[in-house]
Amino acid sequence: MGVISIIVISALMIGAKTYEETTRFEQWLLYLDVAVTVFFLIEILIRMAAEPNLLRFFKRGWNVFDFLIVTASLIPMDDSEMVLLARLLRIFRVLRLVSMIPELRMLLAALVKSIPRMGYVVLLMFIIFYIYGAIGSFLFNDVDEQLWGNISLAMLTLFQVATFESWATAVMYPVMEDYPYSWIFFLTFIFLNAFIFLNMMIGIVLDVMQKESAQIELESGEGEVAEMHGLRDDVRALQAQLDRMEAAWKTPAAQDSGQDRGQDGGKES
Repeated sequence: MGVISIIVISALMIGAKTYEETTRFEQWLLYLDVAVTVFFLIEILIRMAAEPNLLRFFKRGWNVFDFLIVTASLIPMDDSEMVLLARLLRIFRVLRLVSMIPELRMLLAALVKSIPRMGYVVLLMFIIFYIYGAIGSFLFNDVDEQLWGNISLAMLTLFQVATFESWATAVMYPVMEDYPYSWIFFLTFIFLNAFIFLNMMIGIVLDVMQKESAQIELESGEGEVAEMHGLRDDVRALQAQLDRMEAAWKTPAAQDSGQDRGQDGGKES
Protein backbone atom coordinates (compact mmCIF):
# COMPACT_ATOMS: atom_id res chain seq x y z
CA MET A 1 0.00 0.00 0.00
CA GLY A 2 2.88 2.34 0.73
CA VAL A 3 4.39 1.73 -2.71
CA ILE A 4 1.04 2.49 -4.36
CA SER A 5 0.81 5.75 -2.38
CA ILE A 6 4.29 6.76 -3.55
CA ILE A 7 3.34 6.01 -7.16
CA VAL A 8 0.21 8.17 -6.84
CA ILE A 9 2.28 10.99 -5.31
CA SER A 10 4.74 10.70 -8.19
CA ALA A 11 1.90 10.93 -10.72
CA LEU A 12 0.45 14.01 -8.99
CA MET A 13 3.88 15.59 -8.89
CA ILE A 14 4.33 15.10 -12.65
CA GLY A 15 0.93 16.69 -13.27
CA ALA A 16 1.78 19.62 -10.99
CA LYS A 17 4.85 20.43 -13.05
CA THR A 18 2.64 21.24 -16.04
CA TYR A 19 1.28 24.34 -14.27
CA GLU A 20 3.13 27.62 -14.36
CA GLU A 21 2.07 28.46 -10.80
CA THR A 22 4.33 25.70 -9.47
CA THR A 23 7.56 27.30 -10.72
CA ARG A 24 8.24 28.83 -7.29
CA PHE A 25 8.02 25.34 -5.80
CA GLU A 26 10.29 23.87 -8.45
CA GLN A 27 13.14 23.22 -6.01
CA TRP A 28 10.84 21.38 -3.61
CA LEU A 29 9.39 19.36 -6.47
CA LEU A 30 12.92 18.45 -7.50
CA TYR A 31 13.70 17.22 -3.97
CA LEU A 32 10.46 15.23 -3.94
CA ASP A 33 11.32 13.72 -7.32
CA VAL A 34 14.73 12.65 -6.04
CA ALA A 35 13.12 11.14 -2.92
CA VAL A 36 10.60 9.19 -5.02
CA THR A 37 13.36 7.95 -7.33
CA VAL A 38 15.49 6.81 -4.39
CA PHE A 39 12.48 5.08 -2.85
CA PHE A 40 11.76 3.18 -6.07
CA LEU A 41 15.44 2.26 -6.38
CA ILE A 42 15.61 0.90 -2.82
CA GLU A 43 12.34 -0.97 -3.30
CA ILE A 44 13.51 -2.73 -6.48
CA LEU A 45 16.89 -3.54 -4.91
CA ILE A 46 15.16 -5.10 -1.90
CA ARG A 47 13.00 -7.21 -4.19
CA MET A 48 16.05 -8.33 -6.13
CA ALA A 49 17.96 -9.15 -2.95
CA ALA A 50 15.01 -11.14 -1.58
CA GLU A 51 14.99 -13.36 -4.67
CA PRO A 52 17.14 -16.48 -4.14
CA ASN A 53 17.97 -16.64 -7.83
CA LEU A 54 18.47 -13.29 -9.56
CA LEU A 55 17.89 -14.86 -12.97
CA ARG A 56 14.47 -16.00 -11.83
CA PHE A 57 13.67 -12.39 -10.93
CA PHE A 58 14.18 -11.26 -14.52
CA LYS A 59 12.17 -14.18 -15.90
CA ARG A 60 8.99 -12.48 -14.69
CA GLY A 61 7.71 -9.89 -17.11
CA TRP A 62 6.39 -7.51 -14.46
CA ASN A 63 9.74 -7.51 -12.66
CA VAL A 64 11.50 -6.58 -15.90
CA PHE A 65 8.92 -3.85 -16.46
CA ASP A 66 9.49 -2.38 -12.98
CA PHE A 67 13.27 -2.61 -13.41
CA LEU A 68 13.16 -0.70 -16.70
CA ILE A 69 10.90 2.00 -15.27
CA VAL A 70 13.13 2.50 -12.23
CA THR A 71 16.29 2.46 -14.36
CA ALA A 72 14.81 5.08 -16.70
CA SER A 73 14.01 7.28 -13.69
CA LEU A 74 17.73 7.47 -12.87
CA ILE A 75 18.42 9.71 -15.88
CA PRO A 76 19.46 13.10 -14.40
CA MET A 77 17.26 16.11 -15.08
CA ASP A 78 19.94 18.79 -14.72
CA ASP A 79 21.27 18.29 -18.25
CA SER A 80 19.38 20.53 -20.69
CA GLU A 81 19.62 17.99 -23.50
CA MET A 82 18.27 15.13 -21.37
CA VAL A 83 15.70 16.99 -19.29
CA LEU A 84 12.86 16.41 -21.79
CA LEU A 85 13.67 12.71 -22.10
CA ALA A 86 13.95 12.37 -18.34
CA ARG A 87 10.55 13.99 -17.80
CA LEU A 88 8.94 11.80 -20.44
CA LEU A 89 10.38 8.66 -18.90
CA ARG A 90 9.25 9.68 -15.43
CA ILE A 91 5.68 9.83 -16.70
CA PHE A 92 5.78 6.07 -17.20
CA ARG A 93 6.28 5.56 -13.47
CA VAL A 94 2.50 5.82 -13.22
CA LEU A 95 2.32 2.50 -15.07
CA ARG A 96 3.82 0.80 -12.01
CA LEU A 97 0.31 0.87 -10.60
CA VAL A 98 -0.48 -1.87 -13.11
CA SER A 99 2.24 -4.12 -11.74
CA MET A 100 1.24 -3.45 -8.13
CA ILE A 101 -2.52 -4.08 -8.40
CA PRO A 102 -3.50 -7.67 -9.39
CA GLU A 103 -6.80 -6.57 -10.93
CA LEU A 104 -5.04 -4.16 -13.27
CA ARG A 105 -2.55 -6.89 -14.21
CA MET A 106 -5.45 -9.15 -15.12
CA LEU A 107 -7.06 -6.43 -17.25
CA LEU A 108 -3.82 -5.70 -19.09
CA ALA A 109 -3.11 -9.40 -19.62
CA ALA A 110 -6.61 -9.87 -21.01
CA LEU A 111 -6.15 -6.89 -23.33
CA VAL A 112 -2.83 -8.18 -24.64
CA LYS A 113 -4.19 -11.68 -25.20
CA SER A 114 -7.24 -10.33 -27.02
CA ILE A 115 -5.18 -8.30 -29.52
CA PRO A 116 -4.64 -11.22 -31.98
CA ARG A 117 -8.36 -11.96 -32.10
CA MET A 118 -9.21 -8.28 -32.35
CA GLY A 119 -6.82 -8.00 -35.28
CA TYR A 120 -9.17 -10.01 -37.49
CA VAL A 121 -12.05 -7.71 -36.55
CA VAL A 122 -9.90 -4.69 -37.38
CA LEU A 123 -9.01 -6.26 -40.73
CA LEU A 124 -12.69 -6.79 -41.50
CA MET A 125 -13.42 -3.20 -40.47
CA PHE A 126 -10.70 -1.97 -42.82
CA ILE A 127 -12.28 -3.90 -45.68
CA ILE A 128 -15.68 -2.32 -44.93
CA PHE A 129 -14.07 1.12 -44.67
CA TYR A 130 -12.31 0.57 -47.98
CA ILE A 131 -15.50 -0.51 -49.77
CA TYR A 132 -17.61 2.34 -48.39
CA GLY A 133 -14.76 4.80 -48.98
CA ALA A 134 -14.55 3.79 -52.65
CA ILE A 135 -18.33 4.06 -53.05
CA GLY A 136 -18.40 7.44 -51.31
CA SER A 137 -15.58 8.86 -53.41
CA PHE A 138 -17.33 7.75 -56.60
CA LEU A 139 -20.78 9.05 -55.67
CA PHE A 140 -20.15 12.13 -53.52
CA ASN A 141 -17.01 13.54 -55.10
CA ASP A 142 -18.91 16.46 -56.63
CA VAL A 143 -20.52 17.39 -53.29
CA ASP A 144 -17.36 18.14 -51.30
CA GLU A 145 -13.89 17.29 -52.61
CA GLN A 146 -12.33 17.93 -49.19
CA LEU A 147 -14.37 15.08 -47.75
CA TRP A 148 -14.82 12.75 -50.72
CA GLY A 149 -12.08 13.80 -53.16
CA ASN A 150 -10.31 10.40 -53.09
CA ILE A 151 -10.54 7.13 -51.25
CA SER A 152 -8.17 8.16 -48.46
CA LEU A 153 -10.16 11.34 -47.72
CA ALA A 154 -13.38 9.34 -47.92
CA MET A 155 -12.08 6.81 -45.39
CA LEU A 156 -11.11 9.65 -43.03
CA THR A 157 -14.60 11.09 -43.43
CA LEU A 158 -16.09 7.69 -42.67
CA PHE A 159 -13.91 7.49 -39.56
CA GLN A 160 -15.48 10.76 -38.43
CA VAL A 161 -18.89 9.24 -39.11
CA ALA A 162 -17.97 6.13 -37.11
CA THR A 163 -17.00 8.26 -34.10
CA PHE A 164 -20.33 10.21 -34.32
CA GLU A 165 -18.41 13.50 -34.33
CA SER A 166 -20.76 15.99 -36.09
CA TRP A 167 -21.35 13.36 -38.74
CA ALA A 168 -24.96 14.33 -39.48
CA THR A 169 -24.67 18.11 -39.81
CA ALA A 170 -21.17 18.20 -41.34
CA VAL A 171 -21.27 15.09 -43.53
CA MET A 172 -24.65 13.50 -44.14
CA TYR A 173 -26.99 16.51 -44.52
CA PRO A 174 -24.84 18.27 -47.19
CA VAL A 175 -24.76 15.03 -49.17
CA MET A 176 -28.51 14.51 -48.82
CA GLU A 177 -29.16 17.87 -50.48
CA ASP A 178 -27.92 16.37 -53.76
CA TYR A 179 -28.59 12.68 -53.04
CA PRO A 180 -31.76 12.33 -50.93
CA TYR A 181 -31.36 8.57 -50.47
CA SER A 182 -27.73 8.81 -49.30
CA TRP A 183 -28.93 8.27 -45.73
CA ILE A 184 -29.05 4.56 -46.57
CA PHE A 185 -25.29 4.67 -47.22
CA PHE A 186 -24.53 6.32 -43.87
CA LEU A 187 -26.95 4.35 -41.72
CA THR A 188 -25.78 0.98 -43.02
CA PHE A 189 -22.17 2.00 -42.45
CA ILE A 190 -22.95 3.13 -38.89
CA PHE A 191 -24.90 -0.06 -38.22
CA LEU A 192 -21.97 -2.22 -39.31
CA ASN A 193 -19.32 -0.34 -37.37
CA ALA A 194 -21.04 0.98 -34.28
CA PHE A 195 -23.30 -1.96 -33.52
CA ILE A 196 -21.60 -5.03 -34.96
CA PHE A 197 -17.83 -4.52 -35.02
CA LEU A 198 -17.73 -2.59 -31.74
CA ASN A 199 -19.78 -5.25 -29.97
CA MET A 200 -17.56 -7.93 -31.46
CA MET A 201 -14.49 -6.27 -29.94
CA ILE A 202 -16.20 -5.87 -26.59
CA GLY A 203 -17.25 -9.52 -26.70
CA ILE A 204 -13.69 -10.63 -27.44
CA VAL A 205 -12.28 -8.63 -24.52
CA LEU A 206 -14.97 -9.88 -22.14
CA ASP A 207 -14.40 -13.48 -23.22
CA VAL A 208 -10.66 -13.22 -22.62
CA MET A 209 -11.21 -11.49 -19.28
CA GLN A 210 -13.57 -14.25 -18.19
CA LYS A 211 -11.01 -16.89 -19.12
CA GLU A 212 -8.26 -15.00 -17.29
CA SER A 213 -10.41 -14.70 -14.18
CA ALA A 214 -11.25 -18.41 -14.31
CA GLN A 215 -7.57 -19.24 -14.77
CA ILE A 216 -6.60 -17.13 -11.76
CA GLU A 217 -9.29 -18.77 -9.63
CA LEU A 218 -8.14 -22.20 -10.80
CA GLU A 219 -4.52 -21.44 -9.96
CA SER A 220 -5.59 -20.06 -6.58
CA GLY A 221 -7.64 -23.20 -5.92
CA GLU A 222 -4.78 -25.43 -6.98
CA GLY A 223 -2.47 -23.50 -4.67
CA GLU A 224 -4.86 -23.97 -1.75
CA VAL A 225 -5.23 -27.67 -2.55
CA ALA A 226 -1.46 -28.07 -2.77
CA GLU A 227 -1.09 -26.28 0.55
CA MET A 228 -3.68 -28.59 2.15
CA HIS A 229 -1.89 -31.64 0.75
CA GLY A 230 1.38 -30.31 2.12
CA LEU A 231 -0.14 -29.80 5.57
CA ARG A 232 -1.64 -33.29 5.43
CA ASP A 233 1.75 -34.77 4.54
CA ASP A 234 3.34 -32.86 7.41
CA VAL A 235 0.71 -34.21 9.81
CA ARG A 236 1.30 -37.75 8.58
CA ALA A 237 5.05 -37.40 8.95
CA LEU A 238 4.60 -36.02 12.47
CA GLN A 239 2.24 -38.88 13.33
CA ALA A 240 4.73 -41.44 12.00
CA GLN A 241 7.50 -39.86 14.04
CA LEU A 242 5.34 -39.98 17.16
CA ASP A 243 4.54 -43.65 16.49
CA ARG A 244 8.25 -44.45 16.18
CA MET A 245 9.00 -42.59 19.39
CA GLU A 246 6.20 -44.43 21.19
CA ALA A 247 7.42 -47.78 19.86
CA ALA A 248 10.96 -46.99 20.94
CA TRP A 249 9.72 -46.03 24.40
CA LYS A 250 7.63 -49.20 24.80
CA THR A 251 10.44 -51.55 23.74
CA PRO A 252 12.78 -50.87 26.71
CA ALA A 253 9.79 -50.99 29.04
CA ALA A 254 8.79 -54.41 27.72
CA GLN A 255 12.37 -55.66 28.05
CA ASP A 256 12.59 -54.43 31.63
CA SER A 257 9.26 -56.11 32.43
CA GLY A 258 10.51 -59.41 30.96
CA GLN A 259 13.71 -59.23 32.99
CA ASP A 260 11.76 -58.55 36.18
CA ARG A 261 9.53 -61.53 35.55
CA GLY A 262 12.55 -63.77 34.96
CA GLN A 263 14.13 -62.69 38.21
CA ASP A 264 10.89 -63.30 40.12
CA GLY A 265 10.57 -66.78 38.63
CA GLY A 266 14.13 -67.64 39.66
CA LYS A 267 13.48 -66.60 43.21
CA GLU A 268 10.34 -68.68 43.44
CA SER A 269 12.15 -71.75 42.18
